Amino acid sequence: MNDTNVDAAEIAKFSALAHKWWDPDSEFKPLHDINPARLDLIERHAGIAGQRILDVGCGGGILSEAMAARGGEVTGIDLAEKSLKIAKLHLFESGQKVDYRNIAVETLAGEVPQSFDVVTCMEMLEHVPDASSIINACAQLAKPGGWVFFSTLNRNPKSYLLAVLGAEYVLGLLPRGTHDYTRFLKPSELARMTRAAGLETIEVAGMHYNPFSRAVSLDRDASVNYLAACRKPA
Repeated sequence: MNDTNVDAAEIAKFSALAHKWWDPDSEFKPLHDINPARLDLIERHAGIAGQRILDVGCGGGILSEAMAARGGEVTGIDLAEKSLKIAKLHLFESGQKVDYRNIAVETLAGEVPQSFDVVTCMEMLEHVPDASSIINACAQLAKPGGWVFFSTLNRNPKSYLLAVLGAEYVLGLLPRGTHDYTRFLKPSELARMTRAAGLETIEVAGMHYNPFSRAVSLDRDASVNYLAACRKPA
């Protein structure tokens, strides 16, 4: 069991920004803007209402709360305690119900395997030392016939230009150093890892974000940001 699959510098980075999670005009603005598109993809494949859902790397709870608002029974896990405190505090404001836990996904997979109808792991794989360990744990946590959703960044010159140089250094959408380009995953690499974990990839959707209009769209162009909808065989 890999309980050490965490980058302390990454935890520190997000902890320093924790108080800004729910400010829609902060560094987390892109996450607020893309959230409806992520929700709709999950809804379309797996449904949300009445489903038992795990949000891995939930941060301040932007996706977790939104899934709870659509009727999901949501557990959110993260290793950044400050982010979880913000997530828990925000529940008093929103009135939503989410069970937040400070636990590694690999540890939870050992405790309660095959427990969730839906597992989401969004914008997280590019922040950990061993993405395959996370993917395996997510697969273990899904019930047979359940769904697992990932979103991450492709690794190519275009994504480096847009997601790193553009977003962090030119437009200042994200703090400098948010992303380590070497950890970006090509869709073929993600597909290989999900297949090794016993998951079937049903859809890969490119996600496009216009920082000026704040419009988000999904299509087949997965050259920068993309989502993968995977199914665990029944």
